[in-house]
Amino acid sequence: MALLPILRFPDPRLKKVAVPVEKIDDGIRALARDMAETMYEAPGIGLAATQVDVHKQVIVIDVSETKDELLVLINPEITHRDGLQVGEEGCLSVPGIYDKVERAEHIAVRYLDLDGKTCSLETDGLLAVCIQHEMDHLQGKVFVDHLSQLKQGRIKAKLAKQARITA
Repeated sequence: MALLPILRFPDPRLKKVAVPVEKIDDGIRALARDMAETMYEAPGIGLAATQVDVHKQVIVIDVSETKDELLVLINPEITHRDGLQVGEEGCLSVPGIYDKVERAEHIAVRYLDLDGKTCSLETDGLLAVCIQHEMDHLQGKVFVDHLSQLKQGRIKAKLAKQARITA
């Protein structure tokens, strides 16, 4: 297992749209393991392959308090959404930045697991938000894309300043 480097906003590679996984093999399983290790170490509750510069539709999520309920979603597709919730979000690719984002309150998602089995999940709350957030990454979006142009500009300036300080 290996820790993977996480791309930082506004890296243009975060804008790439991920392609579906054609075959779930040992390479995809290793990617999911490395992504999970990276997510836990960061620490975070979700990570999309796009964030580690692999442009395949793979997401890892664990919203449990005990960090022992890893969910791997391959080629996820939201099949139903309803309701609205507004909550504060952050992102491993946008460190130290948090803002309110509107998401569906309830979702149903269909995906493949690591054995290639088609699975369905209906959920709400934090898990629903996390799935939608990570699926945005697969479409080349980060949560700040949901914010105003003014806020996006401020976030870019703040992250650029942080990068200069740590360089």
